[in-house]
Amino acid sequence: MDNAIYAGLTRQSGLLREMRVVANNVANASTTGFRREGVVFAEHLSATGAQGRAGTLSMGLARGRVADLRQGALEATGGRFDLGIEGEGFFMLQTPDGPRLTRAGAFLSDAAGNLVNGDGHLVLDEGQAPIALPPGARAIAVGPDGTVSADGEPVGRVGVFTVPDPAALQHRGGTLFEATAAPQPAEDTRLRQGFLEGSNVDPVFEISRLIEVQRSYELGQSLLDREDERIRAVITALTR
Repeated sequence: MDNAIYAGLTRQSGLLREMRVVANNVANASTTGFRREGVVFAEHLSATGAQGRAGTLSMGLARGRVADLRQGALEATGGRFDLGIEGEGFFMLQTPDGPRLTRAGAFLSDAAGNLVNGDGHLVLDEGQAPIALPPGARAIAVGPDGTVSADGEPVGRVGVFTVPDPAALQHRGGTLFEATAAPQPAEDTRLRQGFLEGSNVDPVFEISRLIEVQRSYELGQSLLDREDERIRAVITALTR
């Protein structure tokens, strides 16, 4: 196979992956707490030619995805268990697959009185333990520092955590992230009760980016088709 086809295929593979990521961003433009993602490309150099006449072939590879951690807009809901984060940080949830981080603060109280998200995952406090609400509590208040009070009595503190290196955040679907480095308590972060943070996706930018990537993919496919025709023509001419 010709080197041009190798280079073209790696480029096409990366562009296809980027299209999927951008399309996912567009689909979640209205999802509470969603963080947009981008694809990181890296250059791979491969040696070509015989020894003494060695050259290199440059190929672009889509090596990873990175989350955009910019703040989304806070929208008032009035829900007593709805929490929005002002500043850096994530809520921590206990899931069957281990702790996960999220900016989606639409919580509720389950039958046992624990604070959970819509999927039933426990919301953890600053010590990474569940937050239990006393039965029959009529007034639930959450302070800017995360302190949860039931009828005026403190019962826990919602944990907000940061990851020093954004590259240590691995997207695990929806609005959940796994931290490959130990999360640290967030500083200079405030919670807003009765608010939810929207997605930080800019739909206009993402759609224009999707069109741009699609056109690049089509150009790459055209190059591969022409290269395939050239190779076929050469083989046909040499075997006559």
